[in-house]
Amino acid sequence: MSPGYLSLHAFDPFAFDLRCEWGPHGLAQLAPVSDVVIIVDVCSFSTSVEIATRRGAVVFPYHWRGDSAAEFAATVGAELASAPSGVSKYSLSPRSLLDIPSGTRLVLPSPNGSTLSLSTGATPTLAGCLRNSWAVACAAQALGKRIAVIPAGEQWSDGSLRPALEDWLGAGAILRHLAGRASPEAQAAIAAFEEALPDLAHRLKACASGQELLERGREHDLGLATELDVSECAPILRDGAYINHWVAGKM
Repeated sequence: MSPGYLSLHAFDPFAFDLRCEWGPHGLAQLAPVSDVVIIVDVCSFSTSVEIATRRGAVVFPYHWRGDSAAEFAATVGAELASAPSGVSKYSLSPRSLLDIPSGTRLVLPSPNGSTLSLSTGATPTLAGCLRNSWAVACAAQALGKRIAVIPAGEQWSDGSLRPALEDWLGAGAILRHLAGRASPEAQAAIAAFEEALPDLAHRLKACASGQELLERGREHDLGLATELDVSECAPILRDGAYINHWVAGKM
């Protein structure tokens, strides 16, 4: 067996109901054998999507800094979010979306969460974070039994995956609410979350992603991202855009 290669048997859809694997490769393995996928990108894509869709916005994920992003936004009648402190008043900063009006159509590029969201194929897809872990778990359970939770992670300078603590804990927060046979990886994510729970905000502030946000002056964004189960919004990807699952009337 070559290094890094896993046989299809390792992802036997009947072995476990609940699975947890990292990033694009984990998603590629699990999406085809799952009833629903949950993308977890706590800092900041999933948190931003939760805040925006809870207020009634429609959020289109898009590849990070794609040259065609503005053209795409025009074709779907949406505003293009910019980088924080950019030209648009909306961005990947969750704080920028706190007052977004209902009905706003927003294209939200991101290097991790958006890219994963655009790679799930026909499998129903939800965006999960700490803020909506219970709501997303409920929505996922209603959609099917085989559930894949995908912590997005961050990227090193060479583009390779950097596992990120906040996404691992976010995955565990969601998985703890799900019923079914959990894979060892899913069990490990739950255990990590439960161990961190008494000190959750401090852990996330001290981790690499938290420090990065603080260095950029985004302490408010970090505070929003670390709030646990404060929302009943479960963003679901429909026709290329995230909307509030409750508003969609499918629960």
